[in-house]
Amino acid sequence: MRLSTLRVTCLSVAALSMFGSFIGNAQTDGLASRPPMGWNSWNHFHRNVDDAAVRAQADAMVSSGMRDAGYVYVNIDDTWQGERDAQGNIQANSRFPDMKALADYVHSKGLKIGIYSSPGALTCAKFAGSLGHEVQDARTYAAWGMDYLKYDLCGLREQMKVAATPEEAHKIMFDAYIKMRDALKATGRPIVYSLCQYGNDAVWRWGTEVGGNLWRTTGDISDKYSSMEAIGFSQAGLAKFAGPGHWNDPDMLEVGNGGMNADEYRTHMSLWAILAAPLLAGNDLSTMTAETKAMLTNRDVIAVDQDAAGKQGDRAWVEGPLEIWVRQLADGSKAVGVFNRHPSPLTTTVDFKALGFTRAVKARDIWQGKDMGTISAPFTAKIPGHGVLFLKVSQ
Repeated sequence: MRLSTLRVTCLSVAALSMFGSFIGNAQTDGLASRPPMGWNSWNHFHRNVDDAAVRAQADAMVSSGMRDAGYVYVNIDDTWQGERDAQGNIQANSRFPDMKALADYVHSKGLKIGIYSSPGALTCAKFAGSLGHEVQDARTYAAWGMDYLKYDLCGLREQMKVAATPEEAHKIMFDAYIKMRDALKATGRPIVYSLCQYGNDAVWRWGTEVGGNLWRTTGDISDKYSSMEAIGFSQAGLAKFAGPGHWNDPDMLEVGNGGMNADEYRTHMSLWAILAAPLLAGNDLSTMTAETKAMLTNRDVIAVDQDAAGKQGDRAWVEGPLEIWVRQLADGSKAVGVFNRHPSPLTTTVDFKALGFTRAVKARDIWQGKDMGTISAPFTAKIPGHGVLFLKVSQ
């Protein structure tokens, strides 16, 4: 959901002093030891998601090979909520007649299921949020069998706007996320906790402290190159805040939704893999083309994203619209993305010594699936407009 007015406030001196005590500490619950992979309903279905659509996506995730490639979560975004009963328990609306049965169906496919709420009284789409019902809602999600919660700040922004100081606004948000963290833990069910608050107050510095397994670092993505580019390349410098159990989240994938060309979608996938970002597909899996399926299930790309070392990559070099991003991998190799942000093809030279290699390297072109042999000198390549050369490089 879009937060129409981002309120970026400053952390108090006390909060900043606390920063060093928790940053970099992995979650102790074992959840999200690698960036979550799956599907979310919002980018394609928006308000039109229902029980049948979710079941169809679960079926397609299996039949397409996505499950076997590592995609696990089938996540329902906003607009599933109905009214609360006399005891205050949240009910699903008529489009979801039996959430427990739906969760059981998804689980029967060897998959997991996720749900959405807000710390405010209402969600972004003006459905019931969790304010004042955090414990009840967490218990309901656990009873239904939910495995993942996306918790969207949207509904809390009015309270934050009237706060007397930026520090007070931050505390309202901070405390709201802690309240749901504690409610989820009290259920005893392992539920991945996804903070959706658009990077407010530099969430990457404190997301772990409030229990986040992942946190949005940006506003909402859309199916346009300009949106994906602005979000993806803005992640420079955030690598030190990510690791097993706590990931930076530059938002969901748009691959296959039709607003970008193949080179642009490959840039999207490559950059998200280097960023150790969650890979949450946002297209209709039941109707996707063979090309889209091949991109989403490319095992070499997924291997980079899911690398066991859990080290997010970062920008290593830039020259105008040309950028090189590098990610250190567990086996000692590096994933290298050579990106061209210009709409026309450009030629550039990659000096592997400048990327930390001391002698000749072996390289594999990830998208071509081809070994490039031994490279002993700076390597010149022509990169398509808005495209990428994605390599795995070893000494």
